[in-house]
Parts: sequence; C-alpha cells; structure tokens
Amino acid sequence: MAKVLIIDDDRGMCRMLSAMVNQMGHHAVCEFFAAAGLREVMANPYDVVLLDVNLPDGNGLDMLPEIRRTPGAPEVVIMTGFGEMQGAELAIKNGAWDYLQKMDSTENALLCIKRVLQYREKASHAKQLPVALKREGLVGESERFRESLDLLAKAAGSDVNVLITGETGTGKDLFARAIHLNSAVAENNFVVVDCACLPDTLIESILFGHAKGAFTGAEQDCNGLIAEAHQGTLFLDEIGELAPSSQKSLLRVLQERKYRPVGARLERGSDFRLVAATNLNLDQRVKAGGFRKDLLYRIRGLMIELPRLDERREDIRPLTVHHVHRLCDRRRIEMKSCSSDFFEALASYTWPGNVRELVNVLDVSISTAISEPVLFSRHLPEHIRILAAQSALPGETGAHGSADADRDSTANPFSLKQIRKRAALKAENDYLKELVANVGNDVRKACKLSGLSRSRFYELLKLHGVSFPGEA
Repeated sequence: MAKVLIIDDDRGMCRMLSAMVNQMGHHAVCEFFAAAGLREVMANPYDVVLLDVNLPDGNGLDMLPEIRRTPGAPEVVIMTGFGEMQGAELAIKNGAWDYLQKMDSTENALLCIKRVLQYREKASHAKQLPVALKREGLVGESERFRESLDLLAKAAGSDVNVLITGETGTGKDLFARAIHLNSAVAENNFVVVDCACLPDTLIESILFGHAKGAFTGAEQDCNGLIAEAHQGTLFLDEIGELAPSSQKSLLRVLQERKYRPVGARLERGSDFRLVAATNLNLDQRVKAGGFRKDLLYRIRGLMIELPRLDERREDIRPLTVHHVHRLCDRRRIEMKSCSSDFFEALASYTWPGNVRELVNVLDVSISTAISEPVLFSRHLPEHIRILAAQSALPGETGAHGSADADRDSTANPFSLKQIRKRAALKAENDYLKELVANVGNDVRKACKLSGLSRSRFYELLKLHGVSFPGEA
C-alpha cells in the first residue's frame, strides 16, 4: 500500500482526491497549508505528493525541490487551477513528475498516480549496488552536484547521445571526459572537437580527413578526427558555435556514421559514442535560425545541466583545497594551507566565471603569496577582497543580499550601501581596464584569465564603457 500526501487548500478537492486514492487501495493524508505539508512529508516518508501551486502561506513550486529532497524522495505531481507554460517548465525542471490542471478529468489524475506508483515499484526492484565513479577532478558533494553525477553514471552506463549544458567554467569538459572514462569504450580514444575553432574552409578536412592529392600540399592520405574517434568517444565541445554551413555535414555523419574524406572516392564508417556540450540555449538558437533543429534532436539524448558554482556553494571549500594542492604540485612548490578568512572571502563572492574563475583566482593567490606557507584573504584579487569587506560590515547581507534591501538602498543615493556599491563597480572597472591592457586584442586569453564567458565579458565591457580591440 502506497502513501499519498495531498497539499491543497481546496478542501473539496482534497476530499475527492483522498477518496480516489483510498479506492485504489492506498493511504491518503491531506494538508491545507504549505508549512504543514512540508512538516508532514519531512516527518513521514511518502510515495507521491499531489501539490497545489497557490497555497495560503506559500507557492507550491517553491516547495517542490525541498519536498524532493526529503527522506522518502516522493514523486511530486503539480495540480493547479491556473496552468501556464512557464509554470509547467519550472515544475518539470525542479523535478516534478507532471503538471496537471484541476479542471481536467479525475481520470487523468488517477492515471498519473498509477504510473508514478508503477514507476516507483519497478525502480525499487531495479536498484543496483552503487558503482564507484572515476571522477577525475570532479570535486564536490553538494546535492546539486550529486544530481549531475547521478546523470553522469546513467550516461556512462549506456551509449545514448549526451548533451551537457551549463555556463562557461562549470566543468562541461571534465564531465564529458568522465563519461568516457566510466563507459565501455574507456580504453579507446577520447577525441575532442572544439567547434568554436573550426574554420569553415578546413572543417571537412579536419573532421573527415583527406586523400593524397585532394588539394595543394596534401602529399599523403590523412585521417580526420571522426576516424580517430572510431570505437571511442567523440566530444563536440561548444557545439552551439558551429557554423551553420558545417552543421549539415556533421548531421549526416551522426545519422549514418559514414563520411567521405576530402578527395576520396569511397565512404568510410566510424562507430563512435557522441557527447556534446554548449553554454548556449540551443532552442533559442534554433528559433533565431543559427542552429539546425534536426541536429539538435540528434545530439539531445540524455541531458546533463551543470549547476553554477553559486548554486553549490558548499563545494567551494573542497574545490579550493583540491586545486590549491594541484596547483602547488604542478609548480613543484611546498603545499600551502588556507586560512579561515581566505575561505570566508571566497564564500562572499558570487563567482560569475564558476569553477574556472575560482581556479584562476587560486592560481593568482598562490603567485601573490610566493613563499608564504598560508594563503590569507590579502592574497586574493582586490575585487574579491572588497566584496568580502562589505559583507562583513554591520547590516550588510553581502553578495547574496536580498532584492528588497537593494531596492531600499537605491531610493537613497547617499545610503552607505550605495556608496559601497559604487566602490565595488569602480574596482570592477579598474579590473577590466587592467585585464584589457594585459591581453591586447586576444578575447580568448581575456576570458581564460578572468573566468568569464565571452558573452559575459562583452556585457561587462559595455556596462563599464571599456573599449576592447578584439570587438572589431
């Protein structure tokens, strides 16, 4: 007998759903407030939670992730009287089983509950012993990160195409390599194709290879990257940057697993595992005409969306320890420890460049410390130290302060918070000018040093009115 919790302030709806669940031979409990429902599901394990959106003391969609994290990890079915597209998307992304409108027939709700319970029964029988993943630099134990690792394990255990999404610096390349290392083809080649760097005139030669005499300078047959990936993994990094003119050629290879080297008469075959990654919204790219819809359908099998570092802040400390040791070992210098104020300063920052920015900051800090055995906050870049100092002041909420506090302070341009904000903006402006002065017109170097994505880098340049030679 399964246990079903109904959280809905419509008592008539609760009675109807409760009777329906009881008739199915299961046990139903009703709660009419968000807080009471959350307490109940935390105290007692449930299989299914039927959750209303608009509750007297809260929003059901806000509760959804917390309900999913309770010990019973129940499946959540959102039931609302005012269904909307955005709400459905948010519900599914936050782990809901389904998003139903109350005006629909009770048969739909009944069928949904049956399917949830059938799924949970099959899943409990299919549970296997946990497998130790080869994580290769994937550091962290936060819940958001563990969810990504669970998907990694599923991807490694199958040969389905995988699309890894997430902001620049979240570790998409590390996840792609880990999928390969934990797969059945781990002993074979892991071939990386940086789609952002493929020149239109050479893409076919680079990917497919060429025959002797195919063009001037082709003095012998040459295998391309597709051939090298045979029986291994082909990783298409930054696939969203692939030129539209090249997407059709790639699509055919992914569909047929066949290709023709430039200048060759016969086609060749290549059996490879496909993993792709992007920091762009490919659905939006499709709508804008910059990405083929059929190619998106081909690469989007199992999706892994990596969280921002700001969404897994409890991992900052272990990431810091890991990379400090790695960087010191790489430089062949004595291992450095980190002071408490060093960790506190790192925790006060929002990390727009994610883990990549953190690593760059640690590299700079180690260089600044030189022969000193302990890293202190004074070894950090100035813009991070400013935010750390601001967050420590009385009445400050730091980098994660509430929106209400920001709105209150903007009403008074002479408020202390606004003065601090202007100081932080000035520090950011100075930092960008110094960065641009050191990298010349090399946008890739600027993004690598700062840990920022290209789009975010240009956004900050525009915000601060800083000119950049690479813009032309």
